[in-house]
Amino acid sequence: MDRAQGVNPAINVILRPITGSLGRVNRTQPRTSVLPDAPQLDMWLPDPVVRVAHRRDSTAPPERLWHAAQQVRLRDTSLLGRLVRWRIPGVPAASSFEELFRNPPFAVLSEADGALVAGLVGRIWTLRRDYPQLEAPEEFREWSESGTAKVLFAHWVEPAAPGRTVLRSETRLTAFGVQGRVGLTSVRPLIGGFQHLVGSDALAAAVRRAESS
Repeated sequence: MDRAQGVNPAINVILRPITGSLGRVNRTQPRTSVLPDAPQLDMWLPDPVVRVAHRRDSTAPPERLWHAAQQVRLRDTSLLGRLVRWRIPGVPAASSFEELFRNPPFAVLSEADGALVAGLVGRIWTLRRDYPQLEAPEEFREWSESGTAKVLFAHWVEPAAPGRTVLRSETRLTAFGVQGRVGLTSVRPLIGGFQHLVGSDALAAAVRRAESS
């Protein structure tokens, strides 16, 4: 297994080699309470080929930090927002990330106070919005169509040291069949080159918003 880990401890990236057979291939309104438990991601995508994890610490309480994270818009994140709109044509710059993950081509897999898990399936290496719409979360869990990929996006807050809260983001990805492996290979440099923007653009914007309110 190849590990690419930057010097920043807030970033954790695992890119596993794609071999001949994938098999189980190995990334509103304010809430009144926030649960400390992390979402159970293994139940949705246990053995990703790509896993990217980021975190940002904040002095804001969990409820305020989560509310701030929900309010961050694509246009607030500069390069990350433009990258999302390039890869998924038609997404408005004024969309919040919460709105992004709650609408097609994404589907909400699970949510709780202070946590949201969404998924997407299809040919993510194209710019044609080639993403079949999922009607139920169980469809994501069972998805294995050859020539496609599935991607999980999870965001949540959790208590840290006294007086501090952590905002976390984790993305997991796997692909199916020969064409799926080829397609994933084509976007791995994009993932590796721009994944840090999740932390430096989106999570950092949420922390700034929470701590200034």
